[in-house]
Amino acid sequence: MTSKFKKMAVDCETLVAALKAKFADDIVRLDVREHRGGSLNEVQSRDLWIEISRTAFRPFLDFLFEYDFVDFHVISGDDVGIADAVQTQTQSQAQDQNPDGQNQEKPQEDSVLLHYHFSLFQRSRCGRMGVTLSVRVPKGDLSVPSIFDLLPGSEYSEREMHEMLGVEFVGLPNSALVFLPEDWNEEIKPWRRDGVGPALEALRELS
Repeated sequence: MTSKFKKMAVDCETLVAALKAKFADDIVRLDVREHRGGSLNEVQSRDLWIEISRTAFRPFLDFLFEYDFVDFHVISGDDVGIADAVQTQTQSQAQDQNPDGQNQEKPQEDSVLLHYHFSLFQRSRCGRMGVTLSVRVPKGDLSVPSIFDLLPGSEYSEREMHEMLGVEFVGLPNSALVFLPEDWNEEIKPWRRDGVGPALEALRELS
């Protein structure tokens, strides 16, 4: 990772073009979402929603650091199973007919989908840019590189995803439980929708 950031924040279009040029074979989906406001309903900020291949995850994050210090917010995750992957493949087939879409074969494995929520250019007059970086992790190999060495504030989010979904963050020095009790059976992952999740009889309705 380079330690020198670019001297000025770039606009959304410039960053998207650079990302597509650098990671053309690894971007699964890329979407730009605008947020408007004010009396003229002008664009106030933009968010990038990007799904990247697992192998390109750390190089992609390192590349963002070339533009600005990446502010980490939180990691969210979901057991998307197989149905989501099949739906994603259908979307990909439609995108094959759309030159603006990413022509990328989508995985069909039973997976967990992680969303890393970042922001760039927080201190720039050009305005904040949100970046949500998604990584699909197959359940047969539930591991991704930790980003703790880059962003120590990610520790508790990584530990949460580990205890709730069973994802191993390679390089994370402490994987101890955060939210679950100390006597929790760690073979049970509360957010999983498969056999690793809690049994139905262990669940109760909240009033």
